[in-house]
Amino acid sequence: MSSQTEEQGQTRPQEFDRDELAELLGNHVLSRDDHLNAPGFVIRPDEVQDVLTVLRDEAGFDHLSCLTAQQYEDRYESIYHLKKYADPTQEVSIVVPTTTDNPVSETAEPVFRTAEWHEREAFDLVGIEYDGNPDLRRILLPRGWQGHPLSLDYDQYQTQIVPFEKHKNPITKDEYADNADTLFINIGPHHPATHGVLHIETVLDGEQVINVHPDIGYLHRCEEQMAQSGKYRLEIMPYPDRWDYTANMTNEWAYARAAEDLADIDVPEYAQILRTFGVELSRMAGHFLALGTFSLDVYGDFTAIFQYAFRDREIVQNVLEDLTGQRMMFNYFRLGGVIWDVPEPREEFFDKTLDFVYGLPAALEEYHALLTENELFQLRCVDTGVLDPEVAKQYGVTGPVARGSGIDYDLRRDDPYGYYDQLDWNVVTEDGCDNYARVLVRLREVEQSARIVEQCVELLANWPEEERTLQSNVPRTLKPPMDAETYRAVEGAKGELGVYIRSDNTDSPARFKIRSPCFSNLSALPEMSEGEFVPDLIASLGSLDIVLGEVDR
Repeated sequence: MSSQTEEQGQTRPQEFDRDELAELLGNHVLSRDDHLNAPGFVIRPDEVQDVLTVLRDEAGFDHLSCLTAQQYEDRYESIYHLKKYADPTQEVSIVVPTTTDNPVSETAEPVFRTAEWHEREAFDLVGIEYDGNPDLRRILLPRGWQGHPLSLDYDQYQTQIVPFEKHKNPITKDEYADNADTLFINIGPHHPATHGVLHIETVLDGEQVINVHPDIGYLHRCEEQMAQSGKYRLEIMPYPDRWDYTANMTNEWAYARAAEDLADIDVPEYAQILRTFGVELSRMAGHFLALGTFSLDVYGDFTAIFQYAFRDREIVQNVLEDLTGQRMMFNYFRLGGVIWDVPEPREEFFDKTLDFVYGLPAALEEYHALLTENELFQLRCVDTGVLDPEVAKQYGVTGPVARGSGIDYDLRRDDPYGYYDQLDWNVVTEDGCDNYARVLVRLREVEQSARIVEQCVELLANWPEEERTLQSNVPRTLKPPMDAETYRAVEGAKGELGVYIRSDNTDSPARFKIRSPCFSNLSALPEMSEGEFVPDLIASLGSLDIVLGEVDR
C-alpha cells in the first residue's frame, strides 16, 4: 500500500476573474448577482447543464460544493456553489431563478453526480422541481409529506395525512437480471453498524450487492429553520455542536466564519490560536471515535481497539472540558473570538495537554499493531469500498474520504483560516482508494493534529499577558445589510463543512443553509458497494465515518 504526505502548497490552476468568467459564459448570463465570497451569474433555468459543463470543462470548476435553494416573494432560486479541488479559493455562484407558479429548473446531475441528492433536498424542503433528476423524490421527510417546510406559504400547523399504500414489490425491473436469484433486504434503521438511524435498501443477486439506496431523514431536526429563527449574536452558536456531535467544535467555526464574513468582523490573533487549538483536539476526538467504531463494524472488536480508542478520546474530552466547561456541546466560539481563555493554573492545563500529545506515538503504535497490521482487518479492508478519485469528485466527496482516494484537498491549507497558515503541519493523503486507505488517513491525521496542538500550546504559553484578547468589539445587535450573501466553509473532521447565509438587514438570517460533508460522502456509498458483499457494504459505510445528525440536520 503506497502512501505519501503532501508538502504544504500545490500548483494553482489557471485563475479566471469575474470578467473572464462572464466572457466565457457569454449569452448564458442574464445578469450579475455577486456574493461576498464569489462572483455570481444569473442564468436561465433550462441552461443549467450547458453552463455547468462550460465551467467544469473549460474553467476547471470540478467541485459542486453546495446547492442552496430558497424562495423570495417573486421567485424561487437555486444557487450552485462551485469550487476547484485544486484551489478552493477560486469560487463561482450560479444563480438559477424560476417563477413562483412554475418552479422547474433543469437538473445538474449529468454534469455533477452529487447534484442528485442536493436537488432532492431542495425539492423536499423548498419545493423546486429539477427536470431530468433521475430520482426526484423526498429525501429527508416521509414520502407522503404534504408541503415544503422552507417555502414561504408552508403552514407548519397543518395536519399531515399519511395515506395507506399497499405493500408493493420493492424490486423493480432495473434491479434484477433475467433468471437472477435476487433478494431485497433492509439494513437498518437500527443503530448498530449504521452509525446512527440509517436505513439502507439493498438488493442482492445471490450474495452480491447489486443496488443500494440509503434512506435518510430519521434524525432530521429542522436545523436550518431553527438557525433562521435565531439571532446572529448568541442564539445560533449553540446549534452547530448538534450537527456532527462527535467532533463538535469544528461546526462552530463553520458558522463563525460565515457570519464574521457577512458582518465584517475581525478575530484577534490570540483568539485564532485558541480556536485552532480547540478544534484540533476536537478533530482528534472525532477520529478516535471513527477508528473505534470502525473496528467494531469490521470484525467485532469491542474489547481491544474500541476500548483503546475511547480511552484516548476520553483524555481529549477531559482537556476540552477543562477548556470549555462542557464534554460535548461546547459552545466555546463567539462571533469575533472565543468565550474565555484557558483555565488557571495555565501551566497545569498545558502540562496535561502535552502529556497526552507526548504519549500519542506509543498509543498510535498500539493502533497499528492491533488494527492496520492485523491480517483479518487487511482482508476485510484492502481493495474493498474502492472509490476512484474522479468518481469521488463527481460525488463532491471531501475530508479523509477524499484524501483516502489521493485527492489532495484540505481547506485548512488550501483556503486558510484561523492560525493554520502560521503553523508547521502536513496534509495527509493515501492513494489506495479503499477502506484501508481511509483508516490510514485518519490515523496519520491524528499525528498532524497533535503537531498543531503542541505548537498552539507553545504559542499560548508564551503569549504576552497584556495581548491576550479573546474577542473583538462586536455590536450587541448584528444587522448585516440587505441581501448580502456568503458561503464559507471549514475543514471539519468529516470534510468540507460549509454555511451559506443571506441577510435581510434584521438580526436573524433570511436563509441559512448547511453544507454537510457527511451528506455528500454518504451519497457515494452505492458506487463503493455495488458488486461487493454485504459485509463489505458494512465496512464501506463505516469507513465513511458519517454522523446522521449532520447528514439529516
